[in-house]
Amino acid sequence: MSDLALELVDVTKRFGSFAAVNALSFALPRGRILGYLGPNGAGKTTSIRMMLGILKPDEGAVRILGGEATGQRGRIGYLPEERGLYKRMRADESIAYIASLKGVPRRDALAKARAFLDRYGLGKFARTRIEGLSKGMAQKVQLISAIVHDPEFIILDEPFSGLDPVNQSEVEQTIRELTQSGMTILFSTHTMQHAERLADQLIVISRGRKLFDGDLNAARGLLPRRARIGADADLSFLKQSPQVTAIAQDGENWTLDLKEGADGRDLLAQIFERRVPLTHFDVAPPSLHDVFVSLIERDRAAA
Repeated sequence: MSDLALELVDVTKRFGSFAAVNALSFALPRGRILGYLGPNGAGKTTSIRMMLGILKPDEGAVRILGGEATGQRGRIGYLPEERGLYKRMRADESIAYIASLKGVPRRDALAKARAFLDRYGLGKFARTRIEGLSKGMAQKVQLISAIVHDPEFIILDEPFSGLDPVNQSEVEQTIRELTQSGMTILFSTHTMQHAERLADQLIVISRGRKLFDGDLNAARGLLPRRARIGADADLSFLKQSPQVTAIAQDGENWTLDLKEGADGRDLLAQIFERRVPLTHFDVAPPSLHDVFVSLIERDRAAA
């Protein structure tokens, strides 16, 4: 058995003269959570369709669970970005229908659907039509439909889209529980906080090409630590500090990029010496949002 749930090797997919995916390579070990990130039009959807065997690459290879993508559909769970539930079907029947398509015997599918609805707090809504559920409930039904057949590898395309913070938190917890049970998950998102909290591995792509592959610490290491200071005063004198490499102001908020190893104490001492009142002062590594924006902006500038 392969130790990899997913492997892309120099995968390219063209539509006419346009390369939607361009020599893309990365691997996802079993039992991990991969955050798959990129701006609109980056090639995420096209590459996911190749992972599912819906599209074939023009060049390169896609391997799922050690085999060809087209032969693994029963071992894969998929939550599409465009939700596709039948609104007039009951919740339990909708899940059971998807389960039967994935190979679960019909006599077992309905019982299994109801058991999953109970597990995720929707047991009393099992006989409710999809059109009568809230958006968050319907999203849970769609997620259950992706996992009801006990897949080994799950692809979630924008699983948090349109959900309120409470439902987002519940979906995050579900993803953690699934990996604890041994499943491997790839999820795409435009909300970097979800990727920060969940992902063991991060892939950033743009224009069909890979820009980054690593964990959160490696991503943060691409940018300097930053001091964020709030003061109703001119702090431009801090740009003379040997700890500072760049300084920017937005009203009363100042952002300073620090040299490697700087902890900001020298900045704080200089501020105190000048008796400048502060509303806040913190030094922290860059957020994944900062790193993502930096990577994409550099790529667009290079293009």
